[in-house]
Amino acid sequence: MKSGQGIRQRFTRVFGRWLSRRIPPSSSITLSHKSIFILPTGLGFSWLMLITILFVFGTNYQNNLVMGLSFLLFSVFNTCIIYSYKNLAGLSLTRLTNAPDTFASQLCYVPVLHSCPNEAFEIHLSFAGQQIEVVKKVSAETTESSLSFNGTVRGKLNPGRIKVESRFPLGLCRVWSHVDLSIEQIIFAKPIKANLALASLSNDNNVESVGKYVAGVDEFSGLKQYVKGESLKQIAWKQLAQGRGMLTKEFQQPQGTPLWITLDDNDYNLEVNLSRLSWQVEHLSSKHQIFGLKLAEATINPDHGEQHRINAQTQLALYHNHQLSNNNG
Repeated sequence: MKSGQGIRQRFTRVFGRWLSRRIPPSSSITLSHKSIFILPTGLGFSWLMLITILFVFGTNYQNNLVMGLSFLLFSVFNTCIIYSYKNLAGLSLTRLTNAPDTFASQLCYVPVLHSCPNEAFEIHLSFAGQQIEVVKKVSAETTESSLSFNGTVRGKLNPGRIKVESRFPLGLCRVWSHVDLSIEQIIFAKPIKANLALASLSNDNNVESVGKYVAGVDEFSGLKQYVKGESLKQIAWKQLAQGRGMLTKEFQQPQGTPLWITLDDNDYNLEVNLSRLSWQVEHLSSKHQIFGLKLAEATINPDHGEQHRINAQTQLALYHNHQLSNNNG
């Protein structure tokens, strides 16, 4: 058993190095004869066996009709090889960088753009061991598909090569390729609800002192007219239902000394602490709260907004990330 696994792993490594030379990683790849592989399917092998039987039967009994049928079936199979190859030839795949936020243990969706000048049909896209995304038709117009990746953990995710496969038109031939779009995505720490405890940093000796709850983080201060682009979480749905139009809720902003989210390095359960900080970042960002992030490896100055939220979550995701591994390629 162990010997068989070792041989399989060695073959996988050798095949991976060969693929890297033949189809090198790139942010955009167009499939051609160099990157397309083709073999008969189970149905295709059965088809060839039937042709062989008919041919032997026809020659043995000198039956021209049976021999003609075997030639016809062989010509259909040969034509299927050509059309199966042409179905993938020219297909272009491009990675997108604006992937949606993903937290650990969530299903990760990786957006990929695809187009084909000659049109392609029944294309299957998937990462190794993941759910298959079926694209019924790919035209010259660029469209987007989201490939799923399950089993994510905090840190950098490199899902590996995308398997592109098709059995169009008759299912007699399987045409496939393995493309590497150099996809790398940050997986945020899984949020765990926790008490909101902010700290203030002394400018004199840079010593942390635990602060009290900040008045205004959860206090409603009023309504204002909705501005396009604002978070839907802030919309006053009750007032909208009353016919008062699109309004958004406003909350009081922090006053005085800048407030910080800090990590307790002395606590042995690092992942739980990071998950709690992740929830605090989401909570404060949803309230438009100004806050900073203080870690042993990095400091993010107090600010607010979507980019500040992403920066904070990224630092939490990459904190001591050398201890974790997301690379499934």
